[in-house]
Amino acid sequence: MLGKETVTRFSQYKVIIFGIGGVGSWCAESLVRTGFCDITLVDYDTVSETNVNRQLPATTKNIGKLKTEVLQERFLEINPDARITIRSEAYSQENADTFHLQDYDVIVDCIDSTSSKMHLIRQATKTDAFFISSMGAALKIDPLQIRVDEFWDVQYDLFARRLRKNIRKGELPSKPFPCVYSTEQTFEGSEVQEIDGVKKRINGSLAHVTAAFGFTIAGEICKHFVGKETYEQKRSL
Repeated sequence: MLGKETVTRFSQYKVIIFGIGGVGSWCAESLVRTGFCDITLVDYDTVSETNVNRQLPATTKNIGKLKTEVLQERFLEINPDARITIRSEAYSQENADTFHLQDYDVIVDCIDSTSSKMHLIRQATKTDAFFISSMGAALKIDPLQIRVDEFWDVQYDLFARRLRKNIRKGELPSKPFPCVYSTEQTFEGSEVQEIDGVKKRINGSLAHVTAAFGFTIAGEICKHFVGKETYEQKRSL
């Protein structure tokens, strides 16, 4: 559909995805199936029962396994020639320099932690890479309300509002970047649970929404590298 030249270019781009949970896992799967071959997956977590409702690697067979290892095995079954690198750790200010962001063509932010997300935004926007970030996908039910806008133009997203408020207190992003978000008003679907002795508020989410977020990110990456002229021409056919 896109032409052999475009697919060949896809295979040569270096992609790094931070967070391969409800949004990032579906984004990664879509990119692999679309011909992206050089992908680094970054996530510290293991698969748990609470992931089954929304995350690609989460099955009863995989509970307790590292998400990065599960997806690496899956993606190599899809494309044995893919170069899937895994970093089973969380991105943070302390280890940020070890990721060498300047070496990538695409940087995808699907991080939940506000502090780590802000740091990644600041560092990623200093590079020449195509950078895209996911806002809040929890407590949503309608995938038709998913939108893509520049970070400062995102509306109705409480997570984005809080993120912007905090990021204004320090260094601002070095360039504009797109965000995937939803204009839907949030459902009352959260509860407090005790996990490893710590009480945490857990927000409910649905697979068709988190997956749609991930697929939308993958779509934005594809459109960026197909090129505006080619994309508009294909769309008019």
